[in-house]
Amino acid sequence: MKRESLDFIEKYNQILEKKEPIERIGWAIEYFDKKVVLSSSFGAQAVVMIKLALSVWPEIPVVVIDTGYLFPETYKYIDSLVEKFKINLKIYRPILSAAWFEARYGKLWEKGKEGIEKYNQLMKVEPMYRALDELNVRCWISGLRREQSSTRKAVPILTWHWNRAKLHPIVDWSNERVEKFISEYKLPVHPLAYEGYVSIGDVHTTRKLKEGMSVEETRFFGIKRECGLHESRERF
Repeated sequence: MKRESLDFIEKYNQILEKKEPIERIGWAIEYFDKKVVLSSSFGAQAVVMIKLALSVWPEIPVVVIDTGYLFPETYKYIDSLVEKFKINLKIYRPILSAAWFEARYGKLWEKGKEGIEKYNQLMKVEPMYRALDELNVRCWISGLRREQSSTRKAVPILTWHWNRAKLHPIVDWSNERVEKFISEYKLPVHPLAYEGYVSIGDVHTTRKLKEGMSVEETRFFGIKRECGLHESRERF
C-alpha cells in the first residue's frame, strides 16, 4: 500500500470510528461521488446491510456473485428482496458455467485447501474484480463484522483493498445488535437461517452449525473461513 493510501485510511478510520453505520455509508457515497457499491452474499444476515445502505441511497448498486452453486433458497431469497426493496442488483458470474467448470477442473472443493483456494479465485474473486472494474468502483461496502469469526476480529472500519477503499459500516456491531435490528424493522431473513445455517455460501461448502462446531467449521469443511473476497491479496 502506498503511503498516501495508508495515511488516508488512518485518518478516516479515526473519524468513522465515532460515527454510526448510516453516517459511515453516507460519508462513502458523498466522498467517492457515488462510485460505490455494496457487495452482498444474500446470506443469513445480509438483509441488515441492504436495509442500511438503501436507506441512504436507494439506487446503490448491489453486487452479488452467482457461482452457479448457490442454494435454491438463496436464489429465491434474492428474488424476494429485489422485489421488496427494489434493489439495483448487479449479477456477476464466473467466465465458466458450473458444468463447464467441473468438466475442466473437477470438484476442486474436494481437493483440500489448495483446491478450495483455486475454486474461490476462479469462481468468486475473478468475477468480483471484474464487477469493481466495470462499475468503476472507488469504494466497496461490505457487511463484515468482527464477531463473525476469528479471522475478522481485527477488521477496521475502513481498509485499502484491491487498490480501492473498502468500508465495513457494521464491523463493530454485536450479534445481539444485528438481531435486534432485524426484529425492529421486521426484516426477512434467509430461510436457511431457521434451519441452523449461520454462514451461507455455496451448496457444496456450507454446513449447518451443530453442537460442538465453531462458526468457522460451517464453511469449507473447517479448512478455511474466507472465500477470498475479503482476503488481502492486491490483485488476482
